[in-house]
Amino acid sequence: MTIALWCVLIAAILPLVATAVAKFVGTSERYDNRDPRAFLERQQGLSRRADNAQKNGFEAFPFFAAGVIVAQMLQAQQAQVDAAAVTFIVARLAYLVAYLSDIPGLRSVVWTVGWLCCVILFLLGA
Repeated sequence: MTIALWCVLIAAILPLVATAVAKFVGTSERYDNRDPRAFLERQQGLSRRADNAQKNGFEAFPFFAAGVIVAQMLQAQQAQVDAAAVTFIVARLAYLVAYLSDIPGLRSVVWTVGWLCCVILFLLGA
């Protein structure tokens, strides 16, 4: 399996890190699994930011996964595909840290880097 495909797996799992923070670290009340969405809607501060980060992670995933699949399907140079995929993962990790740390300017910059990696993945196959 290529590095880029391993990155797809990592990108699928990464939002769950934010989910764990939202449910168990950043909250002052006990997590209620009976109605997790209502529980998360009531949260503020770190828990709220973590919930927002996990939602964004799930939103970013399809674009990234499709980019990797398209690049590999069109036989783009694997080293370039791997580099773009690893850069996406690093950007998403930085995004998560920036979101949890409440640094919105950095968060926007690394979100843009991740988004550009997805565009590059599609262009590598052209």
